[in-house]
Amino acid sequence: MSNTEDKKMADGSENVELKEASTETEKSDLEIAEEDAVKWKHDFLYLKAEFENYKRNAIKERSELLKFGAERIARDVLEVMDNFERALAVKLTPESMQTFKVGVEMTAKELKDVLAKHGIQEVPSEGQPFNPAHHEAISSEATNAVPNGHVARVFKKPYKLHDKIIRTGQVVVASSAIPQGEA
Repeated sequence: MSNTEDKKMADGSENVELKEASTETEKSDLEIAEEDAVKWKHDFLYLKAEFENYKRNAIKERSELLKFGAERIARDVLEVMDNFERALAVKLTPESMQTFKVGVEMTAKELKDVLAKHGIQEVPSEGQPFNPAHHEAISSEATNAVPNGHVARVFKKPYKLHDKIIRTGQVVVASSAIPQGEA
């Protein structure tokens, strides 16, 4: 063989070797991509399972919050209830009536403090303009004590929990009084 033929053969074998090397590289790239796909799939399945656990725990916590959310206020109100029961157990005599009244007033104040501690407050009403969002008018009364359309008397006080009205008050609304000369 001539030198040129040897060179051609050598070049041909180099091309074959390069093609085989690039095929091996492609296989390794493919293998790498498959390994990455398996890794990403594993990570995805792990995160999916973690999220399912999170959702299950969140539902359980929300359920327990609804079930036991009033526990703190219940404990505080039970303390006040104990004081009322002790007051009811006292034998009333004319001499103990004044101290009994003071004790009941103190217990009522304690109850208001417990409610305020938990965000429940009375909405001032008497003498205030009638507000249908806060008040339920059960009647009207002619009076000069408060302006027309204002609350003259309160039968049931309105209360709010933070900024939300949780109980509307039952009130008597003032109407214009008939002047004395026209009666």
